[in-house]
Amino acid sequence: MRRFVIIGHRAMSQGKLPISDLASGAGRVDVLVRAIMSSLLTSHGIRQDTEVIIHLQGGPGPYRRIKFVGNELRGMHAEERSVAGLIGKIIKQPTPPIGIWRRVSEGLYESGGDIDDTVREHSQSKIVVLDAEQTSLWSLDAKITNNEISKDDFDVTFILSDDKPLGLEISGNIVSRSIGSQWLQGHIAIGICHFLLDQNVPLNVD
Repeated sequence: MRRFVIIGHRAMSQGKLPISDLASGAGRVDVLVRAIMSSLLTSHGIRQDTEVIIHLQGGPGPYRRIKFVGNELRGMHAEERSVAGLIGKIIKQPTPPIGIWRRVSEGLYESGGDIDDTVREHSQSKIVVLDAEQTSLWSLDAKITNNEISKDDFDVTFILSDDKPLGLEISGNIVSRSIGSQWLQGHIAIGICHFLLDQNVPLNVD
């Protein structure tokens, strides 16, 4: 399983989402929408091996998490306003308790909680925090090949923050890795992670 966790420190967690002003009025929800689309959508469908969890932390009210499960999703369109509309419908409702994932529709769930809760829930996954200032995500002797995609049961969770520090302790099953010396936009970073995994590039995550 591939999992992408995106933190929106300013993203609206409750209320009426301004679809026409996602960048400013909604607290950079546009960044989250692009990350969702890059995580899940291919040219002709939805990745069946991928989940996305977005964190809405801009208020009003408690933090909210929304989870998109690729192999369950139906009717998701490759259009930013459509994806934003899914978020907008959810944040009109009260936030569920922490640890309770309420099913909204096929492949779409919501819960309360923050990044620590998400890390706890996926403690069996290899968790990778993307950070341009850290060591490389791929092994130094790695080569890009056209080998068939591995069917191994490899569970990896990538965490991306916005322009604010993540504030997560890097220990245990959590490592911090870089995909280049430049700080990239989240949706571009996600595309690179997919490419590395699709091509079976050995990852430096141990």
